[in-house]
Amino acid sequence: MISTDGTVELQMQSFQAPKIRLLRSLRIESETMQVLDFGVFPKPEYDLPIFCGNFFSNASTNIVLLDLNPLHDVIGQRDYKEKYYKSLMPLGVKYAELLPWGGKLTSESIKFFSPVVIWTKFTPNQQKYDALYSAFVDFNKAWLVLMDEAEEENNESRIICNREAQHRYLAWRAEKDPGHGLLKKLIGDTAAKDLLRNFLFHGINELGSKTFLDYFPEYRSKDGTVRERRSMIGKSFENRPWDANGEFIGNDSTN
Repeated sequence: MISTDGTVELQMQSFQAPKIRLLRSLRIESETMQVLDFGVFPKPEYDLPIFCGNFFSNASTNIVLLDLNPLHDVIGQRDYKEKYYKSLMPLGVKYAELLPWGGKLTSESIKFFSPVVIWTKFTPNQQKYDALYSAFVDFNKAWLVLMDEAEEENNESRIICNREAQHRYLAWRAEKDPGHGLLKKLIGDTAAKDLLRNFLFHGINELGSKTFLDYFPEYRSKDGTVRERRSMIGKSFENRPWDANGEFIGNDSTN
C-alpha cells in the first residue's frame, strides 16, 4: 500500500499455521521513520499468549513494546500466569535491565501486558539496537517453544472463553492502538480503520459479535459513541509494576 502523498510504502504480510490463527507484520519505512508492527494470534483452541512486537524509530527516539500478551488475566488468574510466565521470568528480568521501563502506562493498558513485557524508549546515540534485536529473537523463540508444547483444548466452554478473551483484546487494540494516528496521516482515516480492523487486528468480525463498548462501557458517551479520550483511568505506572518473580506490585502507581 502507498501513502496518499505517494512517498511512503506500507508492506504487509500474513500467514496461518496449524496452531496459529494469524501471524502478520506491517512494515513502514520512509526517510524519516521506521515502523514494525508484528503479531501472532493463536487459534481459539489454544490459550497461548499473543506475541506482540511494536517498534517505532525516527531521528530522535526509539519506542519499543515487546511482549507475550496474556490471553487471560495474569494479575488475578494465578494459574494462567504460572502456566506461561513462571519459566519466562529470567528472560524478562534480563531484558528489563538492558531495556529499562519507558515511562507511564495506564492501568487499562497494563492489564493487557504480561510480567515479562519490554516497554522502553531510547535515543539513537544510546546504541541499544543489538539488545533490542536479541530480545526480539529470544522472545520469539520462547513463544515458539510454548506453541510447540501447547495441546489442543477439547472443552467447548474453554474454547469459547479463549475466543472471547482474544476478541476482547482485538476490540481494545483496534480502538486504542497508538499507531492509529500515524496510519491516519499516511493513508487517511477510512483506510486506517480498515487496516486496523481487517488486517492488524483481524478477527473482530469472526471471533465474536460484541462491540468495544460492550467490553468497555466506561467509554460510552451520552450520544452512545466511543469517547475519544485515550484513557478513562487517571492512575498510571511510572515504573515496572512487577517484581523479578513476576508478582504484581501495582500499588506503586502514580497519578
